[in-house]
Amino acid sequence: MGYAEHSKTLIDALGLENEPVGIGLVKAGAKPPSWCQEVEGPVRHCQSIMRARKGEAMVVPAEKQMCAIGAAALGMAPLADNVRSGEFHSNMGLYEAPSAAEKAIGISPSLDAGSISATVVAPLSMFQGVPDVIVVTGMPEQIYWLLPVAETYSKGGRTNLDMASVQAACADSTAKPYLSGSPNISLGCFGCRKSTDMGPEEMLLGIPSSNFPSMMDAITTLAEGPIPKSRVKG
Repeated sequence: MGYAEHSKTLIDALGLENEPVGIGLVKAGAKPPSWCQEVEGPVRHCQSIMRARKGEAMVVPAEKQMCAIGAAALGMAPLADNVRSGEFHSNMGLYEAPSAAEKAIGISPSLDAGSISATVVAPLSMFQGVPDVIVVTGMPEQIYWLLPVAETYSKGGRTNLDMASVQAACADSTAKPYLSGSPNISLGCFGCRKSTDMGPEEMLLGIPSSNFPSMMDAITTLAEGPIPKSRVKG
């Protein structure tokens, strides 16, 4: 089953309003794929995801990453000093003091600065090759069937999550799954909610490509029984 079929399966099984998104991280020195065009103007990583879920495909080079904080999380640029010190997010009112923000940023997942030259962000059905991370946006009940259910369907156990009040799309939903090899949820952040059409009822789930096949197998089975049965009340 290809990614177009996987995308349709997820949309049908979960009732997603928007398409899952494939994200490719282009390593420094490598060329972006030719099947996807470079975005025309500067764009935030969260914006590229929300645009891709509506059908757009784009290559976003480092110089067109509008959000410096997102660019740093994705390994496209060094982290600015005022962000590293906590002053930036404290001044936004998201933390009581710079020291609290500094502690959060200090342990935020991020790729090595300069290791990534561009992102490829496209609807999953259009993605050619293997995406590094698949991001699904949806409501809690829809995401529930993927994490924890599909993720633990075969192996059992429990799910561990890692998130902060900032860097929802870049660090928590892209960098974290890529680096850890495990899916991760984010409830969204100030930046992505202010800069995109992400709804107040929506959340994000980043899935590394290594986990995706087994989760899709589980969703295919769950769609035949537990998912529809759970939606019949009474």
